[in-house]
Amino acid sequence: MAFKKDEESGGMSFYHDKSTVIQEARVFNESPISPRKCRALLTRIVYLLYVGETFSTQEATTLFFGVTKLFQHKDSALRQMVYLVIKELSTVAEDVIMVTSSIMKDMQPNLEVVYRPNAIRALARIIDAQSVQSVERFFKSALVDRSPSISSASIISSYHLFHIAPTIIKRWANEAQEAVNAKAVSSSSYSASASYLSGGGSGGYQAVASSSYIMQYHALGLLYLIREKDRMAVTKLIQQFGPGAKGASAVVRNPMAICMLARFARKVMDEDPNVQKQMHEFLETLLRHKSDMVNIEAARAICEMRNVTNAELFRPVAVLQLFLSSPKPVLKFAAIKTLSKLAMTHPQAVTACNLDMENLITDSNRSIATYAITTLLKTGNEASVDRLMKQISSFMADITDEFKIIVVDAIRSLCLKFPAKQAVMLSFLSGVLRDEGGYDFKHAVVEAIFDMVKYIKECRDTALAHLCEFIEDCEFTKLSVRILHLLGIEGPKTRNPTKFIRYIYNRVVLENAVVRAAAVSSLAKFGVCVDDKAVMKSVNVLLRRCLDDVDDEVRDRAAMYIKVLEEKALADIFVREEATFSLAALESELVSYVKDDSRHSTAFDISSIPKVSREQAQAEIIQRPSALESITASSSKPSEPSPLPSATSETASSYATQLASIPELEGYGPVLKSSPKPIELTESETEYVVSVVKHIFKQHIVFQFNVSNTIPDTVLEGVTVLMSPSPDSGLMEDFIIPIDSLTSAKGAGTVYVSFTRDDPMEYASGTFGCTLRFVSKEVDPNTGEPEEEGYQDEYQVEDCDLGAGDYISPSYVTFATEWEKLVDAPGETETFALSSSESLKDACKSLIEVLNMEALGGTETPTSNSVHTLNLSGLISGGGGKVLARCRMTFATGQGVTLELAVRAEKEQAVKLVMAAI
Repeated sequence: MAFKKDEESGGMSFYHDKSTVIQEARVFNESPISPRKCRALLTRIVYLLYVGETFSTQEATTLFFGVTKLFQHKDSALRQMVYLVIKELSTVAEDVIMVTSSIMKDMQPNLEVVYRPNAIRALARIIDAQSVQSVERFFKSALVDRSPSISSASIISSYHLFHIAPTIIKRWANEAQEAVNAKAVSSSSYSASASYLSGGGSGGYQAVASSSYIMQYHALGLLYLIREKDRMAVTKLIQQFGPGAKGASAVVRNPMAICMLARFARKVMDEDPNVQKQMHEFLETLLRHKSDMVNIEAARAICEMRNVTNAELFRPVAVLQLFLSSPKPVLKFAAIKTLSKLAMTHPQAVTACNLDMENLITDSNRSIATYAITTLLKTGNEASVDRLMKQISSFMADITDEFKIIVVDAIRSLCLKFPAKQAVMLSFLSGVLRDEGGYDFKHAVVEAIFDMVKYIKECRDTALAHLCEFIEDCEFTKLSVRILHLLGIEGPKTRNPTKFIRYIYNRVVLENAVVRAAAVSSLAKFGVCVDDKAVMKSVNVLLRRCLDDVDDEVRDRAAMYIKVLEEKALADIFVREEATFSLAALESELVSYVKDDSRHSTAFDISSIPKVSREQAQAEIIQRPSALESITASSSKPSEPSPLPSATSETASSYATQLASIPELEGYGPVLKSSPKPIELTESETEYVVSVVKHIFKQHIVFQFNVSNTIPDTVLEGVTVLMSPSPDSGLMEDFIIPIDSLTSAKGAGTVYVSFTRDDPMEYASGTFGCTLRFVSKEVDPNTGEPEEEGYQDEYQVEDCDLGAGDYISPSYVTFATEWEKLVDAPGETETFALSSSESLKDACKSLIEVLNMEALGGTETPTSNSVHTLNLSGLISGGGGKVLARCRMTFATGQGVTLELAVRAEKEQAVKLVMAAI
């Protein structure tokens, strides 16, 4: 009866009773031990952990040491379960390292094979960083053991130990390499070892390991982990074991190991273009390998190469095309997924597979059919769109949201490729928008319709109407807000804007506070942007009804926009203006203004704050530390240089806070501008890594060098950077703030070098030679202390440039309007030959990088290969005012780019600064 009840409730219900399991743990103390009872109880413990049950530290510790008593029994199947439970409980229990000696007894070379792999894996989970060295001998001998199961267990354990003891594991590289070269055990030795495995579940693994050379896959992974930071060592690893190496084809036989080599080659190609040809030849040899998985991996690696040509894609695409007709679904899926990704960048190369992909549209596996049809959408022509759209509609209901999103993304690209077919595709998108689906799917559909509204003006009215119908029943607040925002921007531009007002006002009546607030903003835009007094009057009435809303933000928005409707000047600022202030720069300037008492006699100058587009402003609103919070946090600390902010969170305000804490810089005043991100002066793999950030003050330039020491057993003392400015730089060195001591464990240190500008009204520029100077001392491995005497050393890093971009901040404006406003301002026009630029796109990229100005109206991307105009805008730091640049360019093969640069600015010095930079 008990068995019947268990079966009815799921068959494993009795496994869920944790308290019963803990009480029954008394069975571990019985004498003699019953292997059958103990195995059953250990199975229940593992199952509880598997289903998410948690044990307290005390419970886990009691169970852990109860289980270790079972080491006294010789039953092999019981011993395997003991090791499994020990590994799982070791992360919760206390004092687990006490069982190290018991486990190490099972690691002795003269014991049965069944014990050693389990003991090795368990020991790796239990020991800490200090204990790794004491067991090094056991692991190193196991790494080269003739039994693949023992070798693989030791290699995998070494892989997991690397993060706690990397220095020790790196010493095992020779043993790992021997494991790659090791031959599988003979059939006789396998039979002898397999006899011990009859009671457990590892016999199958042993058979697979001995015949498939699985230890090579594990050993290659460990070798790569050891050499990961050394690109040349990784390249040599591929050369040593790749099929092109002499005799290597007889060494690496495991297909997964060869796939790993292909991935290493792909990574090396991206990092070092000099070896691309060699690695490409290696990957092409893998296309002829007898293993299907190796063929797929090599083809994918070639398809994902940077700047790959259609000629180089011919062979991998041909290999993938063969797999499209394979009887194995996994091969068809891998091939079609790779081709689908390739079709996004090289549709012409995939076109040869169109017939095979059309045969997959009706495949019983809907995942394969989805990728087939979306790839055909990317490679097909305009005439095939209608037929493909009908086929897509037939199975959309049968696939998951994940694949629906793939289909929608393909149609999103197709809309822009064939705008004449927008009606068919818009009808499809509006249809699936009404179907059931999660947020991600609906968001993908809405974004696709947004793109159609933005780039295909003919469908704007219809698309907005579909979106209005969707928000009537939309359950996702974020999507409703996005759609209302778009309606506010695009709705007033339609032929009959008033028809959208009803849908928007319905949201004020029926939705939650967030949506109501968005609807108020959208309504106001209709009142401002529609040139009809009747519409403005109607919107005013609707907004006044919102003044009684229960939510304060809705009321505040309504009150503000009523004021905007009454005063046209406010409408230009709050509604029509396409730009907004950079919040990071505004915050930094406000903090500097508040802290500098000498500036309180004059009003805050908002015109010195650069503007950004509203899209850039949204991207800028990422979780970053507030400057005000930083000041509050640092006010109670002593004045010393704060740590370098991370590259992802650094802002102008964080630099200002950092510099304000340095006593030597107290009299410099506020920071006018800092480099947006550190500029690397060395490669990241070198022994000393150096980057620089440039800070502009009113009368000074401060260079902040971030220095890292990557050599673990060396201490650098008295670290400085010697800078040699060019003679005409207009700068004079003041002082250097060195790093007293720098170790690899300490992280990055900071050296500051300060210069005074000869003439604060001039913009100093030039090139600086930079040399890292320090005293190097070895660390005593026994005491951990540096030696008393060291030696003076120098390390040459790349030169550092100071130019126009260091004084200019990008600022978003409406170019045509501002260009006309500055018609009577200082200006200059000159012609330059940019012979180093190989295309107009390269020239645009170089100009934006050198001048550090904002490219306006999408002019950063040339639409022609021969003629283009790039419009740039910026603000000069320190009250230098606006500066605009119009760059007219022509390109001729063999002659490069000819540039006509016209500059207008509020001040003459700004014009000279920009002209001198080219």
